[in-house]
Amino acid sequence: MAKYAARRVVGLVPTVLLLLFLVVVMIELIPGDIIDLILEEKFAKDDAGRVTLQRELGLDRPLPLRYAEYSLGVVRGDFGESMWTKQPVSHLILGRAGVTIEIGVLSIVIGSVIGIGIGTVSAVRQDSLLDYVLRSAAILGISVPTFVLATAVVVFPAIWWGVAPSLRYVSPAEDLVRHLQIIALPSLVLGISLAATLMRLTRTTMLEVLRQDYIRTAHAKGIRASRVVMGHALKNAMIPVITLLGLQIAFLIGGSVIIEAVFAIPGVGRLLLGAIASRDYPVVQGIVVILGLFVMATNLLIDLSYAWLDPRIRYA
Repeated sequence: MAKYAARRVVGLVPTVLLLLFLVVVMIELIPGDIIDLILEEKFAKDDAGRVTLQRELGLDRPLPLRYAEYSLGVVRGDFGESMWTKQPVSHLILGRAGVTIEIGVLSIVIGSVIGIGIGTVSAVRQDSLLDYVLRSAAILGISVPTFVLATAVVVFPAIWWGVAPSLRYVSPAEDLVRHLQIIALPSLVLGISLAATLMRLTRTTMLEVLRQDYIRTAHAKGIRASRVVMGHALKNAMIPVITLLGLQIAFLIGGSVIIEAVFAIPGVGRLLLGAIASRDYPVVQGIVVILGLFVMATNLLIDLSYAWLDPRIRYA
């Protein structure tokens, strides 16, 4: 296991280097120019001022040199400074990461519990009325985009019942209960979208496992049905589900950008939107790199969990 993990970590190095390269090149492709924005904000728009500002921001250096400098900075944990506030990018991200992590973790818990639980029930009660209802609900959850569901949750209760969720963020230090109430709704929206996808796959894999000979043998021995399902079938059906969950984490990150904007949550998603609007390149780069590294690490941990889920799996 340790040797396999070490090889996987080494194998991630080229991927990380490619990620850093794409992040640096991406800045060249973003429409608009921060030079023009800064000149309009602070200086007169003239060629001399533009050249001076380009030199100060380091945007006049060749792309390969900027890539090398940025990569070395990331290795040292230095993601640069915001072009507007001059604050370290790492400090800006850390200041917003807490609430984003809370929503992400809570949505994964909600989605996993609902999706795996309903998928298991649907498989056990195959072709029953309950199965059809649960499958229809899952299809509806997959069909409705996250931003539509989030907007509906905010708008429709206000129209129908005159009740709208609070859009003023409260930190845990101010009021823990109020804070949990505020993040519960966006977490539920993301969790429902995740649950619908997990439910479909859980049902499919559970049906395959329930048809295996060892499951029929367990029933023939008189083992309780609940123990057979939870103790034997569910664990063996989880490998594809866990794999999908790892892939869905990337989509959850993307969905959190929209969710934070809809619910006015001051997280990393809103920081990214603001940085893109203001062409604050170092902040955009830092967020993309950190999210990319997080997705890589998550998928590595999921790959390593396969041996725990299925003892037959051995890592060479």
